[in-house]
Amino acid sequence: MRQIDEFTRIRMAFLPTPLEELQKFGQELGVKLWIKRDDYTGFGGGGNKARKMEFLMAEALEAKADVLITTGGHQSNHARMVAAVARHFDMESVLVLKGPVPETWQGNLLLNRLLQAKFEFIPHDDYFQVIDDRISAQAEQAVAQGKVPYIIPLGGATPLSTLGYANAIQEMDLQFRERDMDPPDYIVTAIGSGGTQAGLEVGVRRWWPDTRVIGISVSREKSFFLDCISRIASEGAQLLEWPYEISERDLMIEDSFVGPGYGMPSEGGVATIKRLALLESIFLDPVYTGKAMHGLIDLVERGIIEQGRSVVFLHTGGQPSIFAFADTLAADT
Repeated sequence: MRQIDEFTRIRMAFLPTPLEELQKFGQELGVKLWIKRDDYTGFGGGGNKARKMEFLMAEALEAKADVLITTGGHQSNHARMVAAVARHFDMESVLVLKGPVPETWQGNLLLNRLLQAKFEFIPHDDYFQVIDDRISAQAEQAVAQGKVPYIIPLGGATPLSTLGYANAIQEMDLQFRERDMDPPDYIVTAIGSGGTQAGLEVGVRRWWPDTRVIGISVSREKSFFLDCISRIASEGAQLLEWPYEISERDLMIEDSFVGPGYGMPSEGGVATIKRLALLESIFLDPVYTGKAMHGLIDLVERGIIEQGRSVVFLHTGGQPSIFAFADTLAADT
């Protein structure tokens, strides 16, 4: 078995991130609730993508890339992180984003402008039909200009990037043992492309075999994630030469909290954002973490997460996007 530290990694994130107990909110729900503050990873505005990019950028630098190309929605935290990493390493970034050319530049879009990313926008209805071709065209254009492109898929979801969140489980294992506490019963996380849950699935099998990971989809149907997460996680375990095969039946995924669609606030998510702000002074975002925490609440209320259990909620970041939805969040507040 290989160790994660044997892989080349460009250290950028501020690690370890805090692990905080949400006492008041946990008492309201009837569970022991912890929050892993990966919104505090720091680099490029923070968020879960920093852990992944440490491994992906090692590969990009080895390939001598000078253009990073990726995709996401208007308020994609991943796209913002790619733009930030590119600027840090004196590279260009090309962001092929789902949605029309924006009328206003706010949230992550504004930060991407400050980082001088190059943009291409694809209408919502055309996105899934043309995105692969548009990414390839951007790479071909870079090559024609004598540059070396490095393509990072949606959300940075690759077998290599799973090492970031497998390593996060080891980090949390140390934090729990320092508190003389048993591992949690559940980890709950937002899933937009599947890479974060894939890494967590690899990690729990190594350090916390009795812990279940629950992914709350903010973008796609359950069937899509069952396939991609099981595949990416299994390939990540193979990279480490760890004897774990993650099948679809091993996964817990909820897809009832997407709301109107990816990148669009849901009624339950907005209510949850306001609730956490008032109760714990924790800020969630409308695209990812607000929907995921709404899912956690519902799972407890339905008894899928039983009363008295211990739960870690992974805060994947996303606060910049809060400001892009100011009117929605300020309504009736």
